[in-house]
Amino acid sequence: MFLVKFLMLCFLLLPFTVHSEVVVTDDSGNKISFEKPVVRVISLAPHATELLYAAGADKQVIATVEYSDFPEQAKKIKRIGSYEKIDYEKILELQPQVIVYWKSGNPPSMIDGVKNLNLKVFNNEPTEFEDIPSSIRMLGRLLGTEEYAEQQALNFISQFKALKLKYQKPGLKKVKVFYQVWNKPLMTINHKHLVNDVIEFCGGINVFKDLSNIAPVVDIESVMAKNPDVVIAGMTEGRREWLTDWERWKSINAVKNNHVFAINAELIVRQTPRILAGAKEMCEILQSVRNKINQ
Repeated sequence: MFLVKFLMLCFLLLPFTVHSEVVVTDDSGNKISFEKPVVRVISLAPHATELLYAAGADKQVIATVEYSDFPEQAKKIKRIGSYEKIDYEKILELQPQVIVYWKSGNPPSMIDGVKNLNLKVFNNEPTEFEDIPSSIRMLGRLLGTEEYAEQQALNFISQFKALKLKYQKPGLKKVKVFYQVWNKPLMTINHKHLVNDVIEFCGGINVFKDLSNIAPVVDIESVMAKNPDVVIAGMTEGRREWLTDWERWKSINAVKNNHVFAINAELIVRQTPRILAGAKEMCEILQSVRNKINQ
């Protein structure tokens, strides 16, 4: 009897984790389940890849698409195409348990093609600041890394509150903002895009927020009519002409007052924890413009 009790005690003290069925609901409202946490995931969007790592992925992400370059280990993952075109045969060869896609970013034909492979799919679609920690938690549940994901989610919430305390003051004067996504054609964003949330968070007004398309093409005459206080180009290095092109339009207040700025697109466009760094940069720009206007 003593031996039996001793063996039972040793068994109870063993350092193991038992995972019951994993059930998750994606951002399309679709519920999917797995017998245990997944170990083979394919991501079809750079932001989704980044969120998976933020949630605690180690070797679970087996393939992704071009521009999935953060964190550093994401650069070493097998590529199965871009967020617009993928190799379905490679996907089948890799035998993923789930494919994480981005409904607003991946073409409908691609999403339909993936679903036709009879593989489980998960739509990740953060549209507000609060959706980012929620996404981290949900992906952590999918991966079986709930404890790590929860800590990362709480870190995001804490940093977000600190930014809010610093930059959201009563009576803050609003600044009219034109956010440039691309130069030729000239593209911006509407109220549905997370960048719009960043602009409003920092006390700005997106001058094209009411357009119906999430990433509309506009002409320079429309920008002149809106007459923004500041132009912010979300771009990567090597596109200096995006800024110098504005010098021709001196009738726009932003240009006349030298309020044309660049911001790292990767920090501001991707719906990941790094958007806090982008928000800080955006808030600092708008605050500097606000101070000059008030002089």
